[in-house]
Amino acid sequence: MGFFDRFTSSKETSAQPATAAPAPASAENTRAGAIHAQLLAANEKLKAADLPAAMSIYEELLRTAGDRADVLVTISADLGTAGHIPQIIELVAPRYDAEKHGSATGLNLLQAYLAVHNTTAAQHLLDILFALNRPDLDERLHGFSNALAELIEAEKRGDLPPFPPAAATAADGQPAPARKAINLVSISRPIWSYGLENLPGACPPQKNAGDSRLRRVAFAQLSTLGITDEEAAAKAAQPEDALARLTRGLPLWLSETFYYSPHYNPIAALALINNDSYAIFPIEWTPAHITQLVASSEGGLDYVFTGALQQKDDTTEIRLRLWEVKKLRERKQFTATLTPATADSALAALHAQILQFMEWRQDPAAPACTAPASATAWCDTLGASLSFFLAEKGVLPLAHLADPAATLARVAARAANSERDALASQTLADRALRLGLAAAP
Repeated sequence: MGFFDRFTSSKETSAQPATAAPAPASAENTRAGAIHAQLLAANEKLKAADLPAAMSIYEELLRTAGDRADVLVTISADLGTAGHIPQIIELVAPRYDAEKHGSATGLNLLQAYLAVHNTTAAQHLLDILFALNRPDLDERLHGFSNALAELIEAEKRGDLPPFPPAAATAADGQPAPARKAINLVSISRPIWSYGLENLPGACPPQKNAGDSRLRRVAFAQLSTLGITDEEAAAKAAQPEDALARLTRGLPLWLSETFYYSPHYNPIAALALINNDSYAIFPIEWTPAHITQLVASSEGGLDYVFTGALQQKDDTTEIRLRLWEVKKLRERKQFTATLTPATADSALAALHAQILQFMEWRQDPAAPACTAPASATAWCDTLGASLSFFLAEKGVLPLAHLADPAATLARVAARAANSERDALASQTLADRALRLGLAAAP
């Protein structure tokens, strides 16, 4: 999941009726094909970390087609997804006209201004987007407005961290390494259920994303407090440890549970660095991060759970925050203290408190969502399932799977605990075979 909008709104594109005959080739069709090819070529350069080559293609394209809304929104989306935020402002801002180019490019540009902490430009653009009088954008624009207010307050307090400049240099005078991009992966179903679509009764019914009665809730990866940026980068470069797996396993468990409710459409939001490794966050998510998550979620969100954990000796403190998206305000905090002896009961109690507060109810059309035999073991299974799933998709290198043979054996040993454990073990073993790893016992 990227943070930036693409040109997909039906209000801003046109489609031919299904019965229409194919349009004959024309100069305009040929030109559109050439533009599309240039955009694809530039995106391939971005994926190859060749920003200068991509910028060269974009600059040539903008000279000939810089008035096209689809060109501007694609350039801003691709640059944003690749983490090249200043370049969005450099290329798009001088050409953007809200009336001509629509809202999608404006939202991408607004996110770029917020990311680089240019509050003056962000406020000006926000006023322009509000002036479009688009009721369907109101919630998102109010979310951005709240994020902007947070930045302005931080500026006044003098604790707003500087945005790293694009042309930063290292201490030895050489160009600094390229800034790494954070990519969010959204898991919208129980992670173990991928591959079981044709097994009757194994999983809850598929959610209808267009059902406005469903409350949309996201469970974000937990931050790891008490470590420096350098320590976080070092940990991210290694296969995940048990604590890192918990930062992803707990949101996956909560999202899975809410999938069993008829009132919610949940996702778990997990982070990767350049699709090379998992990301580890040394600070808690801010309202600006939440706003970006909401903006990148199809259909938006009603609630977001963020959180953090911190380990001291044998004790782990967990704090979760529930955010109401419409007003971008924190509604509730949930806390838990884990020790090796109490971890299962503490996590189960935390899980139960959240379900009670959110008025969770079992979907009568779904299999029973029973409590796991061990909360810590189930979070471990879910975290492992995520890693194997992402490795199979090619977005997480195999080197980042922590001791695959031991992981497979550990999950297989739990298969007798419940039907869900058995299904999770089977899908994990199946992925291991396709990845060329040893099968589970």
